[in-house]
Amino acid sequence: MISKACYVAVYRKKLECLAAFPDIDLTLVVPPYWRSGGKRDMYEPGYDRGYRTIIRKPVLDGNFHLHFYPGIKEIIEDVDPELIHIDEEPYDLVTFMSLRAGLRYGAKCLFFTWQNISRESPIPFRWFERSVLGGSHAAIAGNQAAEHILVKKGFDKPVYIIPQFGVDTHLFHPSLDKAKRMPFRVGYAGRLVREKGLYLLFDAIAGIDWEWELVIIGDGPIRKDLVRYAGALGVEKKITWVGSVTSTKMPEYLAQLDVLVLPSLTKSNWKEQFGRVLVEAMACGVPVIGSDSGEIPNVIGDGGIVCPEGDASALRIAIQSLMYDSGLWEGLSIKGRQRVEHEYSQDVIARHTYEAYKEVVQ
Repeated sequence: MISKACYVAVYRKKLECLAAFPDIDLTLVVPPYWRSGGKRDMYEPGYDRGYRTIIRKPVLDGNFHLHFYPGIKEIIEDVDPELIHIDEEPYDLVTFMSLRAGLRYGAKCLFFTWQNISRESPIPFRWFERSVLGGSHAAIAGNQAAEHILVKKGFDKPVYIIPQFGVDTHLFHPSLDKAKRMPFRVGYAGRLVREKGLYLLFDAIAGIDWEWELVIIGDGPIRKDLVRYAGALGVEKKITWVGSVTSTKMPEYLAQLDVLVLPSLTKSNWKEQFGRVLVEAMACGVPVIGSDSGEIPNVIGDGGIVCPEGDASALRIAIQSLMYDSGLWEGLSIKGRQRVEHEYSQDVIARHTYEAYKEVVQ
């Protein structure tokens, strides 16, 4: 498997689950860090049992579409794999180069895609994509729209709809103290960017006459502007800014929330591809509220509340319903956890991925 995302420790739980299958001999190629927003997110230790790890610094690290691993041909020759899982988009240079090297040595290849908006990539990425779609033996799509787009582009090989990573339900679990606290803790976790709907969230919660605290986990380019906006609304003292946290620390922050909100807003070039924080919160027994952007309604299912995107009033009503109705809160807490156990645990995602591997190499 070739995956920049796997520098994140909790993501590699899926690899431990894959490696546990008796006929899987797994090798991971992963960077020592990934540049994001001007800083290095370092490879997080842990979750490395049962498989081999090759840490290799990519050229142009931090560039999603142009990074690649020097010496990938030699790595593939040394590993001599039957199957190469390139955990990247089909239009990325790393996918194109890894596929070419894999095919040269007779390996079957599959790639991963989240892309849920139909558009034609500019040159040279269009050329990379055409070569990858033509040479790959299968694909894994992280959401339903991504599968439809592949078919629309003429990809006639098998496509398996499987999220990129599941949730470690042993690490992400409900707090032992499930008593309702005051103030009521509303949380957001993720990048601080406009398309995540944070201004809308501030508008919604500012109109609630109740004891509440808003916990913001994450960082991003609009943080300073959000602080100013909170001041203009008069709620700056009710907001806690946690900043970025490591993947293994995320469960303790999520478990202390009363509700997790993801009010994403669809843009012309983006809509929510999955919303991983939703399933992490659900695994912690925390009810979730999401907009109807992209894949969010399919992820939440009956395990939370879906609101029309861009509707601050509907979002406010949804938050208040969980504040005031303890029965609704308890019911969604249980349903959300059950949904993750049945659909999104790392064990389940690994099993589906293993079954896809077996079909491809037959």
